[in-house]
Amino acid sequence: MLLDALLRNAQAAPNHTSVIDDSGSYPARTLAGMAFGIGALLKQKTEKQTVGLLLPAGAAFVAGFYGTLMAGKTPVPINFLLGAKEVGHIIADSGIDTVLTIPFLGGRLDGTGVKIVDMTKLTDQLPPPGPFEPPSPKPDDVATILYTSGTSGLPKGVCLTQNNLQSDVQACIEKAQLKGEHTFLGIIPLFHSTGMLATMLAPVTLGATAVYIARFSPAATLNAIREHNISVLTGVPSMYGALARLKSATPEDFQKVYVCLSGGEPLPAVIREGFKSRFGVRLMEGYGLTETIGPIAFNTPDDYEAGSVGQLIPGAEAKFVDDNDQEVPAGQQGEILFKGPMIMQGYHNLPDETAKAITADGYFRTGDLGHLDKNGFLHITGRKKDVIIVAGEKVYPREVEELLAQHPAIAEAAVVGRKDESRGEAVVAFVVPKEGQEVTLDSVRDFLREHHMVNWKIPKDLHVEKELPRSPTGKVLKRELTARLSAT
Repeated sequence: MLLDALLRNAQAAPNHTSVIDDSGSYPARTLAGMAFGIGALLKQKTEKQTVGLLLPAGAAFVAGFYGTLMAGKTPVPINFLLGAKEVGHIIADSGIDTVLTIPFLGGRLDGTGVKIVDMTKLTDQLPPPGPFEPPSPKPDDVATILYTSGTSGLPKGVCLTQNNLQSDVQACIEKAQLKGEHTFLGIIPLFHSTGMLATMLAPVTLGATAVYIARFSPAATLNAIREHNISVLTGVPSMYGALARLKSATPEDFQKVYVCLSGGEPLPAVIREGFKSRFGVRLMEGYGLTETIGPIAFNTPDDYEAGSVGQLIPGAEAKFVDDNDQEVPAGQQGEILFKGPMIMQGYHNLPDETAKAITADGYFRTGDLGHLDKNGFLHITGRKKDVIIVAGEKVYPREVEELLAQHPAIAEAAVVGRKDESRGEAVVAFVVPKEGQEVTLDSVRDFLREHHMVNWKIPKDLHVEKELPRSPTGKVLKRELTARLSAT
C-alpha cells in the first residue's frame, strides 16, 4: 500500500526531484532505486521482522523507511535525542538486530550488539542487482512502530498499520487541499509522528518535493524557504517563535507559503499573534498523537479559528466523557476520545496498556481534555492527569500558562500542583524570565488579578528558572517539576 506511491513516482516522473537534503538532490527514480537496494540488503542481513532507523531527516531516512518496507519488514525509527537507557529499551523491546544509521549517530549503538548498516557507504554494501518482487502487505500489517518520547517512563512502542498511515495521510491531504506542486520543508525529525506524516508520507504520496534540514536552525530554515520556494511548512511553536525573532526575515519571505502548520505542543497566543503581526501569516494549529500517526485535527486557510486546533480530519470521530466515562453534553469539556481508521493497532508487547487505552467500541483515550464548539472546532483545555484540585475547585494548568505567557517579563511558563494541607493542592508556577527581566511572585499575582483570573487559580508559589526541563521532542517534563517540589 505505502510502497505504491514511491513506485508510481519513479515510473510517472523519474527525473522529478523527490528529496533535497544536505547531501544533494534525489530524483524519484534514484530514491526508489535506493529503497530497492536497501530492501535486497536487509533480506540478506537479518531474519528479524523489525529494522531500526537511527537517522536524521533526509534521503537516507526516506529510502531506509521505504526500503525496510520493500524487504517486507517493519521500520522502527529511533529518536537519536534519547539517552542510552531509552535507546537500549527500544532495541530490546522491538527485537531489532540491525540498524540503518550514519557514523555521526552510530556511536549511540556501542555495546548494544546490533548490526550496523552505514548509510554513507550504502553502495559498497548492496547486493548485485537481481529480480526483486515488492511485497503485497495487508491493510492490517504493522507498517511501523513509533516509540513515544517517554514523558512518563520508558518509551512505549505504538504499532501503526499500513491502513493507519495510508488513511491518515489521505485524509490530511484532502482536508488541507495539498497538491503535488507543493514543496514541503521538513524541520521536524522524521522519528516524530508529525514529521513522518506531514513531511515524508504526504510528499511521497503526492509525488511532491520534500526539502529536509537535518538540524533545525532559524537561519537555515529561512534560507531554505527563500531558495526552494517552500509552500508547506510544518513546525513546533518554538520554531515559529525563533523564526519571528530573526531580524533578517521579512513578510516577502513567506509570500509563496501556502500553509504554516503548527503541532507537537500547544501554540501560545503570543507566538500565534506575534507571527501574524510580523509576517502577515496565520499559523494553522493542529493536534494529534503518536497513537493517531500525527494530525487528527488542524486548522486550514479555509477553515480557521484562532485558539482552536481546528476541525477533525475526514474519517475521525470524537466524543467527550467525564470522570465516570459518561458522555458529556455537546460543547462541555471532557476527556477526548477518538475513533477512526488512523487509530493505532495497539502498544507493542503491552496488552494491558492497550486495553486501558482503547475502549471496547474502538475509541482511543487521549488523556487530554477539551470540547467541540458549535462550528466543530476542537479546543484543548489541558491534560486530565494535570488537573489541580484546590479546595474542590478544578484548575487547568494550560489556562494559567496561557495568561502567564502574556506577562511582559516571562518567556516561558509551566504550572503544576503540589500538596497543600489546608486546601488539598496549591498552584505552583515555574517561569523563565525574558533576558534582562525580573519576575516576582507579587508581580505575577498582580498581573493575573488584573486579567480577572479567579483567586484559586493564581499561583501560591513561584520558581524562577533558567530553563524548563524538556523531553527530546521539546515537551515540558512536568513530572520533573513536580518531583522537585516533592524533594523540597
